[in-house]
Amino acid sequence: MTITRVEAALDRFIERTVSQQLQQVGRLPRQPFDPEWPSECYEEPPATPGQPTAWRPVRQSEQSDLFERIAIALEQPLHPDIALFYGRYWSDPLPARRAEGTLSLLQIWNPEDGERLRANLIGHALNQLRRKQPLTLFFACVEDDDLFISLDNQDGSIWLEAPGRKPLRQLDTSLASFIDSLETALIPDQE
Repeated sequence: MTITRVEAALDRFIERTVSQQLQQVGRLPRQPFDPEWPSECYEEPPATPGQPTAWRPVRQSEQSDLFERIAIALEQPLHPDIALFYGRYWSDPLPARRAEGTLSLLQIWNPEDGERLRANLIGHALNQLRRKQPLTLFFACVEDDDLFISLDNQDGSIWLEAPGRKPLRQLDTSLASFIDSLETALIPDQE
């Protein structure tokens, strides 16, 4: 199976992120184990709920129909890069840096999290269509602002956006190029 440019860029970014984490912190990030919110990301789930547990991004082993269902709900095809981005790994959001500031690359923790994402993407898209704005699909948040980063559904270009407004400015021509431009950041422990 051929790896796409988006998948390869995401693989490189995650490899750099995990490597930096291990070199600078000496261990993987931790978060409280929640048996009600399972994920393949947990290294070794403990028996005690709430116990800090190491986790890492893990490649998804099965292909999901999540984005086909979103396309059906919106009655239009979706740019393939967005499905490749969200369908590559199970992970908590991943921090990164770029000229726009500190970013959080959104990811899917488990299939239920994917359903939450589906509802949010559909809500965002319907709001855009109602306002007669171009369809964009978000995949990252700018941490210090009320801004987010999205993919233009028509051409796959990457845009900075504010809620309820038209895209503010183009950041890159493709998702793969955007991911390759990111600096990695340490993943904080969750409490």
